[in-house]
Amino acid sequence: MPHPPALTSSLALSALFLFLLSSTSQAHNITRILAKHPELSSFNHYLTLTHLATEINRRQTITVLAIDNAAMSSLLSKGLSVYTIKNVLSLHVLVDYFGAKKLHQITHGTTLASSMFQATGAAAGTSGYVNITNLKGGKVGFGAQDNDGKLNSFYVKSVQEIPYNISVLQISQVLTSAEAEAPTAGPSQLNLTAILSKQGCKAFADLLISSGADTTFETNIDGGLTVFCPTDAVINGFLPKYKNLTTSQKVSLLLYHGIPVYQSLQMLKSNNGLVNTLATDKANKFDFTVQNDGEIVSLETEVVTAKITGTLIDEEPLVIYKVNKVLQPTELFKVKTAPAPKEVAEGPDDSADAPGSDDSNDQTADSDKNGDAGLDGGRLGMVVLSLCVGVLLM
Repeated sequence: MPHPPALTSSLALSALFLFLLSSTSQAHNITRILAKHPELSSFNHYLTLTHLATEINRRQTITVLAIDNAAMSSLLSKGLSVYTIKNVLSLHVLVDYFGAKKLHQITHGTTLASSMFQATGAAAGTSGYVNITNLKGGKVGFGAQDNDGKLNSFYVKSVQEIPYNISVLQISQVLTSAEAEAPTAGPSQLNLTAILSKQGCKAFADLLISSGADTTFETNIDGGLTVFCPTDAVINGFLPKYKNLTTSQKVSLLLYHGIPVYQSLQMLKSNNGLVNTLATDKANKFDFTVQNDGEIVSLETEVVTAKITGTLIDEEPLVIYKVNKVLQPTELFKVKTAPAPKEVAEGPDDSADAPGSDDSNDQTADSDKNGDAGLDGGRLGMVVLSLCVGVLLM
C-alpha cells in the first residue's frame, strides 16, 4: 500500500535533516578509537593520563602517531615524569591531516609537520616539528627535527582515518627528541584537604583525613583529579547515615566523590554519561551519570541526584566542585523507587457533567477532528522540520 503524500514528504525531510545533521558533526574520540586495539592500550592510557586525549578531541584536523605497548614500555623505562611524558607524546600528535595515502604523495618526498608539542609553545625553535620522508620500497620514515635528521621510526599501518578530520597511524618506535625528553616541572604541590577546609568543605576534609581516604585522593592529583565536595551543612545532615557504615564502606563512599581524571565544567557538560570513580573496583562499579540541563550539571545515582553549586578550584590537573547532596552509590544504599500508581475505581465516567470539570481535552479532540483549531502533531512536526532543513540549506 503506497504511503500518503504527506507521510512520504515527512519521511524524506526527516532523512535529509538527519543526513545534514550528521554531516555537520564530525566529532571524534581518540580514546574510543584506540580502545579497539589492545596493542595500543598503554599509549591510550597515557593520552588520558596526560590530558592529551581531551586536547586531541577538541581539534578538528589532527594526526595521531600511535605506538604499541612494547614501544611505550621503552619510553616508560626512562623514568620520566608524567609532565615530560606529555611532551614526548604531544610530539606524536601532528596538527595536520596525514592519511596513509597522503604519506606516499608528499611533495618532493619529504616534509616537516608541526606537532602539538610545537603548537603549544613547549618546544624551542623548530624542535617540535616532525620530519616525514617517503623512502625507497614504500617505507615512510618519521623523526623529530631536533634528532639530527635521523628517521628512527617507520610507518606500520593505518589504525583509523576519518578524512579530513582525524587520522590515527601506527609507527614503530617513539620519536627521539632531547627537547621533548628534557625534565619538565609539574604544577606546584596542591594540598587537597587544606583547600577543602578553607572553602566550606571542612567537614568533608575531616572525613577524608580520619578515614585515610585523603591519601588516595592526593596520589591521583598529578594524573588528573576531579572532586565533588558536599558542603559542611550537607555533611552534617548526613552524618547519622555515615556513622552506620562499616569502615571500608565509609572509605568507598568518600572515594565515590572523586573521578581519576581532570574534568572542567565545560568537559562535564559536553561528555554526559556514566563515569567511573576512585571507588570503582572490578565488579563494584561505583559509577554515576553526569547530566546537564543548560548550565546546570547534575550527578545522578539511582539513589540520589546532586547538583554542582560552585567551583572551589580549577587548576589543571585538579578541579574541585561543591555539590548540594552526598553522592550515594547503589552498592551501599537502597535504590529509590517510584511510588506505585493509584488504582482507579471502575464505573461510569461523569467527569464531563461534573461542575468545574476540565473539558479542554474534549475541545481539543473536537477541534482536531474538524481541522479548524490549528496544526495537529504530524503537520506541526513537518513544519518545524522544514524550517530546520531550510536554515541548514541557507
